[in-house]
Amino acid sequence: MSGGIELVVIGADGGPERAHAGSARAADGARRLAAELPGRCFDAGARGSRVTLVAPEADANAMLTALRAAAQRPARWLVVALLGQLVADPRGRRLALVTGGSTPDNAYRRGLAWDWVVSTMVHGDQEETLLLVDAVADKDAWGALERGEEGAGELLSHSRVPLWGRVARYQPPRRGRDTVLPGGEGSFTWALDRVLEHGLPGAPAAVAPTDLQAAVETQLAWAESAYGVAGARLLAPGEQGRLLLRNRAAVRGALAGLSLSEELLAVLWRESAPMDPPSA
Repeated sequence: MSGGIELVVIGADGGPERAHAGSARAADGARRLAAELPGRCFDAGARGSRVTLVAPEADANAMLTALRAAAQRPARWLVVALLGQLVADPRGRRLALVTGGSTPDNAYRRGLAWDWVVSTMVHGDQEETLLLVDAVADKDAWGALERGEEGAGELLSHSRVPLWGRVARYQPPRRGRDTVLPGGEGSFTWALDRVLEHGLPGAPAAVAPTDLQAAVETQLAWAESAYGVAGARLLAPGEQGRLLLRNRAAVRGALAGLSLSEELLAVLWRESAPMDPPSA
């Protein structure tokens, strides 16, 4: 697996607490990512990916244990996906993902600390990392993010852990209108899945996250208009990584109406891939 991908997907369900309802669809989105993303990874594919889907009701220790175990296994990439609701510590300097059984009074202490996740990824046994984020933040956490370097916002930038995703301010549903929840319709997970499913016409067979960003933003813009999202922060991936994803549009015309074996599909993907890998 030294050339493959370690994928850890954490969709934390905050439980029945009304204040943590922003995590209600996180488990659904996590299951979808865990099932579909490995097959879209161009270099490794499903057979070259090891997937760890953490139980949505797990506590922070169990989540961190699963992440550390994956980080210790040799692979080329460590990709981690975090879905759910974020809370901040009382000083507004640190973030945590709300875990099951939390109350408004202890959510930060019981949650999966953001800096624990990043530190584990930095010290992992992989060449490259990517952190996918599909989250909402409560009022206090959003305020801490908005303060930028004076608050928790500085956590959203790390030279060795590129981020890709969106953090939005949590808005409870209003009468006659639903809200966008991590993992649900209109979320980053939803947008990424739609873009990967349809592909980018005219683009190469292998595309980087940066190539997909504009298409993902288009999907998110529609959702923000439809659902009236008040505030969101997009996290665009840097260009230094070499993780490639399959562009389904690149070979859709050639495959239309045909029933092909997995082996032949693999050949077509290889033949349509760039001859030389992108430079770091």
